[in-house]
Amino acid sequence: MDIRDLKMFLHLAESRHFGRSARAMHVSPSTLSRQIQRLEEDLGQPLFIRDNRTVVLTEAGEELRLFAQQTLLQYQQLRHAIDQRGPSLSGELHLFCSVTAAYSHLPPILDRFRVEHPSVEIKLTTGDAADAVEKTLSGEADIAIAGKPETLPAAVAFSMLDNLSVVMIAPALPCPVRSQVNQLLPDWQNIPFILPDQGPVRRRIERWFRHQRITNPFIYATVGGHEAMVSMVALGCGVALIPEVVLENSPEPVRNRVTILDRSDEKAPFELGVCAQKKRLHEPLIEAFWKLLPGQR
Repeated sequence: MDIRDLKMFLHLAESRHFGRSARAMHVSPSTLSRQIQRLEEDLGQPLFIRDNRTVVLTEAGEELRLFAQQTLLQYQQLRHAIDQRGPSLSGELHLFCSVTAAYSHLPPILDRFRVEHPSVEIKLTTGDAADAVEKTLSGEADIAIAGKPETLPAAVAFSMLDNLSVVMIAPALPCPVRSQVNQLLPDWQNIPFILPDQGPVRRRIERWFRHQRITNPFIYATVGGHEAMVSMVALGCGVALIPEVVLENSPEPVRNRVTILDRSDEKAPFELGVCAQKKRLHEPLIEAFWKLLPGQR
């Protein structure tokens, strides 16, 4: 039984999902399953009751979960004490953010962090910003940049970076959608919309539909990631509500093919920030990163 085995077991005990834990620990599901089986053989007891739909801890599994938590906490404290005596922190820090945030908000934070901790290896994954909070909860990311949800999970710490304004965009080049929005009184009920799958912007466009009394909007597509929404609008597929920072950081050929509609139609901004699991804020690498955030200095 080693530290990595305990980390894998503990993640699985919390997620109750082999596929999710395997992705978070960067192993295949079969490798994770073999390591759990090895732990069960060492202890002579099954740790999980599992079928095709559920994963449940046994009594022995619950006892090992408590042991693993205590052991890993003591190990982290030992590493922290050793690192404090050393010249610098080391190890890997897994970050998650959208492509836009990787351009717009992450660089100045990383610049400060790398100056103070040059031996830390940064592992950056980009994707849909709406997935960021879940990435931290699942352990797939140590730190993530996220739009603050209306209900922030109690287990998640959030440090604000910016207030992001949102704007409605439409195709700039001649096309049927452009003709529809150029009318004196646009028929919003029949104008195609590109929507995000989830997240703060999705909540705002849904509220806007209600305010406009659009009961059955024409949804052309739902998309994961605001960057792809800009591209679809540029291609004349529909209109979309997006964070303005996404448009500002879009490639010029795409940006030039869209136009912002009347700014009086802008919706309430939302908070962008850095999130992490509260229970992990004491871990040396996460603590060091957190201390460098604008809201923590």
